[in-house]
Amino acid sequence: MRIAYLECFSGISGDMFLGALIDAGVSPERLQDTVAALGLGAKLEISRVVRSGISAAKVDVWVSGEKDLPREEYWAKQHQDSSGSHQEYDPDTHEHPHHEHAPGHEHSRHEHSQAATTTAHRHPHPHRSLTEIRRIISGAAIRDSAKATAIAIFEALAGAEAKIHNLPVETIHFHEVGAVDAIVDIVCAAVGVGALAVDELVCSPLNVGGGSIHCAHGTFPVPAPATVELLKDAPVYSSGVQAELVTPTGAAIVKTLARRFAAFPEMKIEKSAYGAGSRDFPGHPNVVRLVLGEAQSTLASKTSSETISVLEANLDDLNPQVFGYVMDRLLEEGALDVFGMPVQMKKNRPGMLLTVLSKPEDASGLTQLIFTETTTLGVRRRDEVRQTLARRWENVRTEWGDVRIKIASMNGTVTNYAPEYEDCRRIAAEHHVPLKTVMQAASRAYLG
Repeated sequence: MRIAYLECFSGISGDMFLGALIDAGVSPERLQDTVAALGLGAKLEISRVVRSGISAAKVDVWVSGEKDLPREEYWAKQHQDSSGSHQEYDPDTHEHPHHEHAPGHEHSRHEHSQAATTTAHRHPHPHRSLTEIRRIISGAAIRDSAKATAIAIFEALAGAEAKIHNLPVETIHFHEVGAVDAIVDIVCAAVGVGALAVDELVCSPLNVGGGSIHCAHGTFPVPAPATVELLKDAPVYSSGVQAELVTPTGAAIVKTLARRFAAFPEMKIEKSAYGAGSRDFPGHPNVVRLVLGEAQSTLASKTSSETISVLEANLDDLNPQVFGYVMDRLLEEGALDVFGMPVQMKKNRPGMLLTVLSKPEDASGLTQLIFTETTTLGVRRRDEVRQTLARRWENVRTEWGDVRIKIASMNGTVTNYAPEYEDCRRIAAEHHVPLKTVMQAASRAYLG
């Protein structure tokens, strides 16, 4: 199985992702043709730059002979210009001021301003609704699969904006997100990832940066609100760089394209590629890395993979009766599995290690339950990748009633089967039959 691993140690933006795709071998002409197919009067400028000693491809989108500034630079410039010319900006037109865009990171193009004024010139690009963006993408002469992917990325952005602004998703009008350069970034990302011909895109934890960002609504902490919403359930961190490293467009691309988030996978590396951001941080390469190769584990092609959270707590002063109750409560609240192991703790006290497997989105609630129901003072959490066999249920009939059989298979071949314990226990109790007799009868019924 061919996979691509996206390493976001310096975050990600739309143009950084395009740079990595081109550096990985996606034809620049293919992306130029994609831009032309959109009919928006845009073009790509592709160059090579060095970021902290790493050579990388850089992509800029030109519209009407201009590029856009990163968001923080744009609003800083507007603040400086506020003492000069005061041409008013009408918020009801949902248009943004005309400006130049420096290389690399696009600004976070997601503001939905309803009542704001700023000193600026008119932006030549009209605001666009999600419906209009769908129409533009659907009408382009590109593959249907790429159209569907690009529209899904925009819908992810619209969903984040709708939640933040408490508005119906179809009423969202994209300002900077709807600008030509953003449409180009997203559609080219969809076309380019298809050209990679990989079976799976895996993404690393994302370095979101830090500090604050200035935009139309004022000053906000990094990551921006739309980015936080888009990266829900994704592993993120900050290395301390005081800048916005993950933009909403970059977050939406990762959210839509990545099959899973994980550490560097087991693979045979074929090539690595780098896409550059605009800024050059001292001692920190402002690039995103894309690594292509073949998955080495035979399990990768025979099983399903998912990211789960592992919660652990050491307990040395909990009533054993409570321990059993806690296990039941955790399972009731959605834990995938719960188990305990005896351990010898400090001061030679016997204790129990409580381990809980859960979906990442359930981990916080289950952690709260552990704190509430046990005597622990700390819960450890880590995310791991779990390989699972395909599973299904079948009903079989015994002389005492129906029993469910859990069946596991790999590549269509049954590898394991087992009668459901609760069904067998209930039948054994109701009919006064040994439990093992019921389980044996259910297994014979399945095989027979």
